Amino acid sequence: MKVINLHHEEKELIRLAVDNNRQAQQQIYTQFSPKMLSVCRQYIKDMHQAEDVMITAFMKVFTNLKNYEHKGSFEGWIRRIMVNECISFIRVNKKIKYIEDDFVIGRDEESFNAIESQLSVDDIQSLIDNLPDGYKMVFNLFAIEGFKHHEIATLLGINEGTSKSQLSHARKMLQVQISTIKNYEYGTE
Repeated sequence: MKVINLHHEEKELIRLAVDNNRQAQQQIYTQFSPKMLSVCRQYIKDMHQAEDVMITAFMKVFTNLKNYEHKGSFEGWIRRIMVNECISFIRVNKKIKYIEDDFVIGRDEESFNAIESQLSVDDIQSLIDNLPDGYKMVFNLFAIEGFKHHEIATLLGINEGTSKSQLSHARKMLQVQISTIKNYEYGTE
């Protein structure tokens, strides 16, 4: 059995993993699983379900590794599989409701960012977890993953306007939650 050095070249590691080298597959899993669990956790509130989805997605990563073309980042390729698996999980296990309207809320980004910078990562994740699933999914795809509204619409099978509306509603809900925290901390509530 061939021993793989810790800082082995990525292409060689991927080639070995494609050839079913378990040590190479383990190294890929060990290197990327913490970040990918975090990605899954952004979409799925329950940690055990997020872990299950991540493991299922890694199975897809290893099954489709031979199709990776070394274009763009390997981590980005894995992340895309994770996001797609999370979306599939949510579709199967939850009835997601999208509100279709053209209502777009303006936002006071400066005050939002000032409050947001005082919150811990866990606080922010908790606020995002409180969003309805449709809002949360669109918010994560747009704000975290960097998707454009037309890409989100295609991925989720919704109208582009619905994606914009969901994002607007998510931001408004987050602002209300942050405002409530701010009022509580300053004793004005």
